[in-house]
Amino acid sequence: MRQQQMTRLIHSLPQLTHHQRQQLASCLQALLDHSQAIAVVEAHGSAHRTCPHCGSPQLVKNGSANGLQRFKCRQCARTFNALTGTPLARLHLRDKWMGQAQVLSEGLSLNQVALRLGVAQSTAFRWRHRFLACPKSVQARQLVGIAEADESYFLASCKGHRGLLRRPRRRGGKALAGCKGLEYTPVLMARDRAGATANLILQTNQAVSVQTALKPLLPPDTILCTDGSVTLASAARALGVQHQAVNVSRGRRVRGPWHVQNVNAYVSRLRGWMQRFKGVATKYLDSYLGWFRMLDRSGPMGPQPALVLEAAMGSQGVTSIR
Repeated sequence: MRQQQMTRLIHSLPQLTHHQRQQLASCLQALLDHSQAIAVVEAHGSAHRTCPHCGSPQLVKNGSANGLQRFKCRQCARTFNALTGTPLARLHLRDKWMGQAQVLSEGLSLNQVALRLGVAQSTAFRWRHRFLACPKSVQARQLVGIAEADESYFLASCKGHRGLLRRPRRRGGKALAGCKGLEYTPVLMARDRAGATANLILQTNQAVSVQTALKPLLPPDTILCTDGSVTLASAARALGVQHQAVNVSRGRRVRGPWHVQNVNAYVSRLRGWMQRFKGVATKYLDSYLGWFRMLDRSGPMGPQPALVLEAAMGSQGVTSIR
């Protein structure tokens, strides 16, 4: 558009009614969100771009489609764009992607997301898990120094299943068995004093499962602090790492530098955050754990939408954790 046309357009804005101005503002915001999403997507992997099909770095530009630059691989002759091979490939309505990233940062429920973005609840559900496909696997690969560990149990949920293998209960209710019964899913929470966190869903709460989960996380010079759990103590002995237990059940929370308040505070924040969902399906539990890790790493203000979108595409700069 030429400058004269732009000037006439701006001068005609006072003639718009209040409703028309709201429509115009909504359209402009959608265009801005679309351009911002495209900019984030194009920047993804731009430093060391390789072919997602064969891994070759020998690429040439090959036109554009739907606002995205396309590339052609000289090695395999296949074409692709920045979204190819990511969970967001072939996902429509890019003008709403920044809004989806924002609601993930705020931790809104599906009803709230559908209302804000103007999409169906089923669409909001699919988008949530497409955006969380990469963040759910991002967690600490190794803990250093003093590491704290504790077991946490989440109510097993069959939300979305057509059949139940147990008596039904109210969503988010209490199990009929004890805390460590079959109606609970054990999760090992491990965190060092620097804030590196790992959440590992266990098959069982036996020492063998705990030992298998902790082995890649704990170098030999790590000091493991626990709350006196016999299972964690047995796993520490088997791994050959120094173990310090604090008997929290007897009211002793701190013993010199040894305590589990760091991991306990993290679990408390996690449980408080998950209450808004009124029960999480067990098959999606790893997605919600990864979602909260992403939020917790960003502090109380939460991550910026652009960072959430980068994480959804598996950005190395966002997902690299020691």
